Parts: sequence; structure tokens; C-alpha cells
Amino acid sequence: MGCDRINNMIRKRRSLNPGKIVITFEMPGTVWAERINLVGEFNGWDRESLPLRQNREGNWQIQLELDEGREYRFRYILDGQHWRDEPYADKFVPNPYGGYDSIVIAEVALEPEE
Repeated sequence: MGCDRINNMIRKRRSLNPGKIVITFEMPGTVWAERINLVGEFNGWDRESLPLRQNREGNWQIQLELDEGREYRFRYILDGQHWRDEPYADKFVPNPYGGYDSIVIAEVALEPEE
């Protein structure tokens, strides 16, 4: 995935803490919103607790440290009322509201040996 794509992104890396993965959730700065929150199983679906912040490039971003090997359902909510999916999620599952939840798997792919 090139850096010039105007899409959401998820990046993963190993944490310095054993058994943890640092996951960066990012949305482009072109998304028109006063605020964007990350909502999911990792925060009890709390619509307020995980606000994304704009970085130097203007993109919305938040990092979480999650337990390695687990799958987490999540979505974004814009301005407290507009739900948004993550097109680059690891997978998707139906939710009880007639839509889908994005899934992120807290794992990092092994680097190929040279």
C-alpha cells in the first residue's frame, strides 16, 4: 500500500512489552469531522474514550497496545453519530444492527529470512 493512498490504514508492530502489539489506526485528514473516535471491544464500545488526534500531516491517528494473538471488533464514529468502517481491516463480521464490524488481529507477520 503506497503512502499516497487516501484511505484508512492500520499499521502493526511489536511492542517492547512482551505479548503486546502496537496498532496504529489512521484515517486521512480529508475526512470531514470535528472529532473521530475509535470504538470497539478494547474499550467496551465507549464512544468517547479513544479520540483520534491529527498528526503533522493532518491525518487522524491513534495507537493502542493490544494483547498479541487476539481479534478485536471495532469501528470509527465521526462526530458521535456517523459510523465508519475500516476497509483495510483484517476481516469483517456481521453485527446485530444490520451492518458489519471491522476486525483487527493483533499479530505481526514474520519477516522473511534472507
